[in-house]
Amino acid sequence: MIVQAPGRYIALGDSFTEGVGDVSNRRPNGVRGWADRVAEGLASECPGWEYANLAIRSKRLRHIIAEQLEPAVAMEPTLITLYAGGNDVMDFGTKIADILADYEVLVARLAQTGATLVLFTGYDVEVSPILSPLRRKNHAYNDGVRLIAAKYGAVLVDYASFSVYANSRMWGPDRLHMSKAGHKYLAARLLDILEVPHGITHKTKHRAPATTAKQWAREHHVWVTEWVLPMFARKLRGTTLGDSLTPRWPEPVRVPPKKGLKKLTRSRLNN
Repeated sequence: MIVQAPGRYIALGDSFTEGVGDVSNRRPNGVRGWADRVAEGLASECPGWEYANLAIRSKRLRHIIAEQLEPAVAMEPTLITLYAGGNDVMDFGTKIADILADYEVLVARLAQTGATLVLFTGYDVEVSPILSPLRRKNHAYNDGVRLIAAKYGAVLVDYASFSVYANSRMWGPDRLHMSKAGHKYLAARLLDILEVPHGITHKTKHRAPATTAKQWAREHHVWVTEWVLPMFARKLRGTTLGDSLTPRWPEPVRVPPKKGLKKLTRSRLNN
């Protein structure tokens, strides 16, 4: 294991880390996600791990720096995962140089904790020509993340290179957030990278059945109507889906080695 003994795992970021797409109605904010699964894997293999997840959907780098950075540092983490900047890349008029400058400020401060720091590139989702102008920005963002990870000695999860995510089953209805299968696969890959034995299984070999042109047109219309247009409307209004939410696990919790956070959530509901 890269992290040799039980410690404190802190997850920072946006919807990617919050767990959006992996629906779980009994968990905080109604989602589970890969970070919860990683915390459970750590505790199962090496009991005693504590976990906090400060990520909230739609947060930009400036929000993560202002709201999550110092609370995370104060928790004296052993392991930190950070995905941040994807929402900034998708915003109108943002510049990659500015995004990466803010990103490096965040990474540099986290690296000072001495914790094992895990960073992620962003997957290049091919969902529609509507969003194709963002792809070049995403490529530049990923190149910058790779350089910053190397500079600060962070563990890099090169999510952008995981070809399995070309399978549509790995994505939720909005085509921008991972499905349950996508979150499970990422959790397994991260635990593998951290050299933590685990029992997470993930079935990815079957692709979604081919659709006819008529079905594709209908599904594309629904996607644009229900996801794309509301997203751009929120951008124009300056509102986000995370405005009324709080972190899912704002303080470190001891993760039960058996049944994990499910057991912890059940005990809270019964109290």
